[in-house]
Amino acid sequence: MQRERVVIIGSGPAGLSAAIYTARGMLHPVVITGTQLGGQISLTSEVENYPGLFNPQSTPTGPDMVELMRAQAEHFGARLVYDEVTGVDFRNGPPFTIKTHGETYQADSVIVTAGASPKHLGVPGEAEYVGRGVSYCGTCDGFFFRGKDVAVVGGGDSAMEESIFLTKFADKVTIVHRRDELRAGPTLQRRAYANEKIGFIWDTVIEEIAGNDVVQNVVTRNVKTGEVSELPVDGVFIFIGHYPNSEFLVGQLAMDEHGYVITDEFMRTSVPGIYAAGEIQDPHYRQIATSVGQGVAAALQLERWLADKEE
Repeated sequence: MQRERVVIIGSGPAGLSAAIYTARGMLHPVVITGTQLGGQISLTSEVENYPGLFNPQSTPTGPDMVELMRAQAEHFGARLVYDEVTGVDFRNGPPFTIKTHGETYQADSVIVTAGASPKHLGVPGEAEYVGRGVSYCGTCDGFFFRGKDVAVVGGGDSAMEESIFLTKFADKVTIVHRRDELRAGPTLQRRAYANEKIGFIWDTVIEEIAGNDVVQNVVTRNVKTGEVSELPVDGVFIFIGHYPNSEFLVGQLAMDEHGYVITDEFMRTSVPGIYAAGEIQDPHYRQIATSVGQGVAAALQLERWLADKEE
């Protein structure tokens, strides 16, 4: 069983930022990356709104940013472990116990940055056609829909960003939204409305995804009239929000009714010595910049907490 000063659970912007700061503080953090290094940002096609990275000639991608942050964290001494947390014991510490598939760690302090995952529609055909036309990542799968027609479900920033990206490949992108107006920011709305390849179906939900080995159509229902229709498509991209990856924390930390970890203004959780940052505790802002700031705040507060205990 390994004993560490700091274990960081998750490797998105919050986790890697916390790693940079705790590493520079000579705390030699261990970062357990989870299944996806970089979290959701690693699946983002273009990052246009992070301060200091804008380049009109070559917009940086999410993977570009992840690689820069990873290299910076490791440069200062953070150790990345490419594994997934399977269970924790925060009730009987410190030291706190963190179990992964390959190792068990004891940590004097922990920063939880496990992030969030995309919500599913929960309709017939969705699970059956994942990887055969159903996707939650346009950046990952857009290339496979060259010259095809696809539907995008959702009306927020992610739905618009991914719809615009998908027009690089698809002939037509139809946005299916359950409301009569978008929730995305004004800039993304303007870009979506101006794109000739993007169309909209308002006040509508998808009731079923159907096909023959691969997706061929979706059954839609107008929420106001009840009218049921079929929309022929080759793919369905779903962007209807996220849920926190907090299942392994049930009974360990205080959470709200949606499963988000509750923190105070100093990123402290209900257990002294355990901090949380990023989308695991933030259902409101969900931006790279805010996650970075939260990760930094958690790291700084953790450093002070450890120092106070050693006095």
